[in-house]
Amino acid sequence: MIDLRSDTVTKPTEEMRKAAYQAKVGDDVYNEDPTVRRLEELAAQMLGKEDALFVTSGTQGNQIAVLTHCVPGNEILLEEDSHIFYYEGGAVSAFAGVQTRTIKGHRGAMDPTLVEVAIRGEDIHVPETGLICLENTHNRAGGAIVPIDNMESIYNVASKYNVPVHLDGARLFNAAVALNKPLTDFTKFTTTVQVCLSKGLGAPVGSIIAGDEQFIKKARKWRKRLGGGLRQVGLIAAPAMVALTQMVERLSVDHDNAKRLAAGIGSIKGLEVINEVDTNIVLIDVAKKGLTAEEYIRLLKEQGILAVSFGPTIIRMTTHYDVSTEQIDQALAILQK
Repeated sequence: MIDLRSDTVTKPTEEMRKAAYQAKVGDDVYNEDPTVRRLEELAAQMLGKEDALFVTSGTQGNQIAVLTHCVPGNEILLEEDSHIFYYEGGAVSAFAGVQTRTIKGHRGAMDPTLVEVAIRGEDIHVPETGLICLENTHNRAGGAIVPIDNMESIYNVASKYNVPVHLDGARLFNAAVALNKPLTDFTKFTTTVQVCLSKGLGAPVGSIIAGDEQFIKKARKWRKRLGGGLRQVGLIAAPAMVALTQMVERLSVDHDNAKRLAAGIGSIKGLEVINEVDTNIVLIDVAKKGLTAEEYIRLLKEQGILAVSFGPTIIRMTTHYDVSTEQIDQALAILQK
């Protein structure tokens, strides 16, 4: 099968498997696992933050950030199709006791003027704005890169009102590689950031949240409360270290393959690519085929291609290192039929 459902389906490399086998480990709840500490130190340095914390998933990282920044009764501002709002099971209300206020964006980017208008004033009737959340790249906008100057403008607005900014940077490495920019060009306009190591970077498990030392100290306790305090975690931190040190630059291959896929689909009758392909995600409208997304996905599966539904007639295909350029061409040949 040519699996284009997500970059989460990648399998660990041989180097990752060897690293896990050879990892030096300890009890991380006691802060005694040397491998995870090295991973956290490296991640903090790459992200330009004082400290970092290894967590089990991107969703857990985002939730820990909200829990650490906010108190029950706060309101958080975020783009209306953001992952935190759309794909995390209402966790911010279930766990943190905060409400969401969504803002319509363009390709995942919110208008800083609308963000400023949405920040609550001093009024006994309304919740305090506890956090502004950004997402880069933006999943539902088709892996769109939120411009750095947009992030800067929103960060300046937030600073004016003393509101922290959290970046869901699940695919931030994709944005950095696509623009040939260091991660810190993005993260300097954030208070905290979460990055996934188990998507395009291929680690089997894990994400990083990063911020200042006091934030990470509080976040570590929230991780424990959520059941995320792990023991000999070096077994999974070692593959994550390989992801950080060996798998970043090659993301450009995924981006090239996504553009190759989009260009090929653009010449197929009845299929329409509806996003500007910045990174590794291609969104395809199949309405002119006279089929729903689910119907078309079933037909694709019969032909050896896996994709996911992104709407009534929209499917998503995501490139990653387990799909070669040759397989992209095979997929296009099948789609042509």
